[in-house]
Amino acid sequence: MAYFVTGATGFIGRHLVERLLEREGDIHVLVRAGSQERLNALVTGLGEAAAGRVKPVVGDLGEPRLGLSEEQIAALRAQIEHFFHLAAIYDMTARADVNERLNVVGTRNALDVAGALQAERLHHVSSVAAAGDYRGLFREDMFDEGQTLPSPYHRTKFESEKLVREQSPVPWRVYRPSIVVGHSQTGAMDKIDGPYYFFKAIQKARFALPEWVPLVGPELGYTNIVPVDFVAAALDYIAHQPGLDGQAFHLTNPKPMRVGESLNAFAKAAHAPQLAVRVDKRLTDALPKGTLSMLMKLPQVRDIRRTVLADFGIPEEVLEHMALRPQFDTRDTERALTGSGIAVPELETYAHRLWDYWERTLDPDLHKDRSFRHVINGRTVIITGASSGIGRATALKVAESGGIPLLVARGLEKLEALREEIEAKGGTAHVYSADLSNMDAIDAVVARILDEHPAVDFLVNNAGRSIRRSVKLSEDRFHDFERTMQLNYFGAIKMIMALLPHMRERGFGHIVNVSSIGVQTNPPRFSAYVASKGALDAWTRVVSSEVIGDGISFTTIHMQLVRTPMIAPTKLYDHFPTISPEEAGDLICEAMRTRPKEINTRLGTAGEILHALAPKVMDQILHVAYNVFPDSAASKGEKAPADAERASMEQLAMANIMKGVHW
Repeated sequence: MAYFVTGATGFIGRHLVERLLEREGDIHVLVRAGSQERLNALVTGLGEAAAGRVKPVVGDLGEPRLGLSEEQIAALRAQIEHFFHLAAIYDMTARADVNERLNVVGTRNALDVAGALQAERLHHVSSVAAAGDYRGLFREDMFDEGQTLPSPYHRTKFESEKLVREQSPVPWRVYRPSIVVGHSQTGAMDKIDGPYYFFKAIQKARFALPEWVPLVGPELGYTNIVPVDFVAAALDYIAHQPGLDGQAFHLTNPKPMRVGESLNAFAKAAHAPQLAVRVDKRLTDALPKGTLSMLMKLPQVRDIRRTVLADFGIPEEVLEHMALRPQFDTRDTERALTGSGIAVPELETYAHRLWDYWERTLDPDLHKDRSFRHVINGRTVIITGASSGIGRATALKVAESGGIPLLVARGLEKLEALREEIEAKGGTAHVYSADLSNMDAIDAVVARILDEHPAVDFLVNNAGRSIRRSVKLSEDRFHDFERTMQLNYFGAIKMIMALLPHMRERGFGHIVNVSSIGVQTNPPRFSAYVASKGALDAWTRVVSSEVIGDGISFTTIHMQLVRTPMIAPTKLYDHFPTISPEEAGDLICEAMRTRPKEINTRLGTAGEILHALAPKVMDQILHVAYNVFPDSAASKGEKAPADAERASMEQLAMANIMKGVHW
């Protein structure tokens, strides 16, 4: 007994060869001259069992007779019992000509070779895509039912199977796998495909929201997922059973599941939020005919859709075909597998292995140079409030990574000391002293910067003022609100607006606004501070949509409590959990590296959600905090003894439960 396998180094092919090695006989595998290293790696990975038994046959799927010479064919003639044709392209995003060449022409060439070799049997791996958009149950004895074939991939899988049925010179069997994912025991997968395209969205949801937050999303329909080890095992077993020639077998899950259910299985494996409410597609289908299609043809809507999908790494073609319209009968397959113990495992039992393998091996972010140094090296970064705290820590990190920080603050002496420290470490920095609560001073410093530097790539709006004082104590201190707004809001947007023409002309610019977790959680006694940061947030949300087409983007960081000189007057904070200026600087560097829309904490996001769902409950919770954390001596204009504001157990407990919130 001997085998001939095309596509042996492919995903399903590798697992099939491993199964065939458990049987007797040599395995002859088609391999292109330039791909023998892949075959060598396969043989090495399969161990001693493959040595001497897996034999390369140099050829090419796209060439007549697979590019084999008469001598190669003569050497194998009448020896091949099973000819497995797996070589094809399984990619919804591939061009029509590529699908035609590899799926249709490749199958025609394989049939010619199977006949020339006088193989006893041809096993053709087709796909459920051959069923196209057939509505209803597609049986294994069905093929050409007048179904529509919505893409080049669907069409060429149908046409290649048709070639086998009508032109095969030897007895044939057809196998139609559904959506094939990684190994159910190891999670191993060779590429991003099928549901894997949605893993980045799941990962981002996990980073942004607590696992318990319920999500609402569309229900796209039904899908059918099988692991590669089931496909290979079923293919191997059925191929060796007698009396099954001229039949097709659905290597699919007998129990299809909703797309939303499958995504929830992966979200659960990732410890990410799940879709608690899924809007049935039939509701949108009930809209007047053509409504959605007309809407999607609008250029603005297309751009939004394209931007969202690109952010998650989801090709538009994949989204359109994620749901399978037909359902698939598997009775012939189940009868053929009787007694084998081979069955499709439930997705929930191995989804965690698929996720873990993807996150450790396939996540696109792992294979890109996304280091901060790569992004910032040689770039010019304006950092306001650079003389101390968060700004100082950020400037040091930028300079260490090859960036050029432009240090802006009032205190010239501290800025000069920081520049000397940066230069002593081999970096470069420039100093600009300015009062950022003075609009004329901002115009002057920006003009000077643009005169001395050919480009400004990043602006970090970090300079700010915080006031912790209840409204009751602020009734005769309206100037608190004016001066806080002057620096935190007017100063920040003046700085941005002064730089916008320059960034627009260059077609690039990224602005990082250091906001506060207080904007999300609304802690008492911070009405002046939170209002100023909230105004900056609102301004940014509006303007970002206007300038995104100019290549200008924003990141808002809702920063948690940081141990800086700004919080020093409130002695209560000496005992509270905070992050360091260096940790805050890391967040700013991350904002410049990845340029997300926002950087939030889970607690801050939860605060926003609770306020949206139950605002009165939120008021009651915050009122408890108002009573637990009194006004400080500094806010009253008093000087308290050093131990007078020692935190109570009640205060420490609440501060630790809601870590990072300004109380």
